[in-house]
Amino acid sequence: MAHPLSGANLGTLGAVMGRSGLPGKVGAAASIGLAAIGRWPFSAAERLAMESRLPREEDMPAPVFILGHWRSGTTHLYNTMCQSGEWGYVPPVATGLPWDLFGLARVFNSLLEKALPEHRYIDNIPVRPDSPQEDEIAIANMSEVSFYHGIYFPRAFQENINRGLFFDGCSPAEIEAWRRQFIYFLRKLYLHQSKKPLLIKNPVYTGRFAMLREMFPDAKFIHIHRNPYDVFLSMQNFYRKLLKQFALQSYDHVDIDEAIFKIYERMMRAYEEDAKHVPADSLVELRYGALDAQPLESVEKVYTSLNLPGFAEGRSKFEQYLTSIRSFKKNNFEYSDEVAAKVENRLGYFIDKWGYEKPGSNVYEGTQNADTAA
Repeated sequence: MAHPLSGANLGTLGAVMGRSGLPGKVGAAASIGLAAIGRWPFSAAERLAMESRLPREEDMPAPVFILGHWRSGTTHLYNTMCQSGEWGYVPPVATGLPWDLFGLARVFNSLLEKALPEHRYIDNIPVRPDSPQEDEIAIANMSEVSFYHGIYFPRAFQENINRGLFFDGCSPAEIEAWRRQFIYFLRKLYLHQSKKPLLIKNPVYTGRFAMLREMFPDAKFIHIHRNPYDVFLSMQNFYRKLLKQFALQSYDHVDIDEAIFKIYERMMRAYEEDAKHVPADSLVELRYGALDAQPLESVEKVYTSLNLPGFAEGRSKFEQYLTSIRSFKKNNFEYSDEVAAKVENRLGYFIDKWGYEKPGSNVYEGTQNADTAA
């Protein structure tokens, strides 16, 4: 399980490699392939054995989704809200072994826990067996349509990114297949999490707001936004570290800056359009600065705005967790007027829309307590 894609099924691997080309890292590719082959009979047996035990989609409560561009504070809110114990969430084992959650994952759980990295690759956030995770890594193991396939197979970076984020070039059948796998994963997760209401965090879904509302009419949504100047520099670090760690092919041709700008603008424009006319009790907006400066009050705002139960009961746990992370060390990134000019030129609309200002120092703190998100 040295690579996140080690939890994929053979069909997903074949489809992605057929489009993106074979991996250049032979050793890693062999490990991923052997893991898929070795797990195949167990994964198939689990699917057959569990199908009758899994809840029906219509019997599950609609999820609550945390949206927001990567590096905007989504993980900090996710980690905080999950402290109450009232939410079902995505644990690390579910991201790595979504096909084997009730079989191999339980057999090898202790070994998998020891294999977890001490910190996330993109920042200093600790990774524990109960750390809430975004579900996109799990989806990449179950579907050929995923943002992370752009990271894993960067030879076709733009194609994989656009398919994984916006379904560009996907046939209706491929989109329907993604929807089936997503629902199947949620059904397994709901049972695994003792049938608690699911809290799902995934920046990818920021650009799929309309689809999620169509799939889950009763779902609630939280959107977090952060100063685009800061997001840009933090995203440079995000791509550089993930590509270095997980890319199975050469990525020298990838223009990281251009990818950040294009994705940010298209994703946020899509969200802006999809968010029109959404009832106030279904969507709440948060600023990263407010979440950073007043996290408990921000969590209370979420619960109150969306009419979610449980804030009073979870308050002491939220406070205890927030106290425990006050000493978290932030990543520092160099900031320049040249970077500011690039950001203003490409993302000026959003800077003005949300009333952000250019950071005032030459070095800014790119990842604070609240900026622990993808």
